[in-house]
Amino acid sequence: VQLQAFGGGLVQAGGSLRLSCVASGLTFSNYAMGWFRQAPGKEREFVGAVAYGGIISSYADSVKGRFTISRDNAQNTVYLQMNSLRPEDTAVYYCAARWRTIVERTTAYEYWGQGTLVTVSS
Repeated sequence: VQLQAFGGGLVQAGGSLRLSCVASGLTFSNYAMGWFRQAPGKEREFVGAVAYGGIISSYADSVKGRFTISRDNAQNTVYLQMNSLRPEDTAVYYCAARWRTIVERTTAYEYWGQGTLVTVSS
C-alpha cells in the first residue's frame, strides 16, 4: 500500500492550498481517509477525515469552516482544500487510511503517506 501526498508549499496568511493524496495497493473505496498534521515540536493531530462513501466527514474544531475534505473514488484520491490559512496551520500534513469509518485517533489508521509541508507566512 502506498499513499502519496502532495500539494504543500509556502502561502501567505489568508491564502489557500489544496493537498492531494493518491492511494495505491488497496481498494480505496473501502477505506476512510484522514488528514493529520504535525507542527515542529508538537504531536501529530487530527485535521479531518472522510468516510469510505464520501458522504460523512469530520473536522477538528481548529479547521472547521476553513478546510474541506473530498474524495474521488474513481481516481483513488482524497483532497484537503484549505482556505483562510493561518500561520498556526504551518505543519507537515499527512494522509492516512483506515477501514471504512472515521475516527480521530492516529493509532487507528493503518496506512500513512509521507507528508507534505505547508508553511503559512504572516
